[in-house]
Amino acid sequence: MMGPMMYGPYGGWMFFHFFFWILVIIGVVLLIVWLVKQPGRYERGHGEESPLDILKKRYAKGEISKEEYDIKG
Repeated sequence: MMGPMMYGPYGGWMFFHFFFWILVIIGVVLLIVWLVKQPGRYERGHGEESPLDILKKRYAKGEISKEEYDIKG
């Protein structure tokens, strides 16, 4: 027989709680995946130059000598 006590004293709320926690777990997993895929604080962005690139440009402009370039590079 199907009646109000079919699912016990909590009725259909038991299923609501089950799906609620499933959605919470999925949300936490998606948040972790999103955070992991974010570029790190210490990674170089697309517009930044590496120290070696800066050194090469300074040598090409004549700001540093061959000896300084060899020591630093």
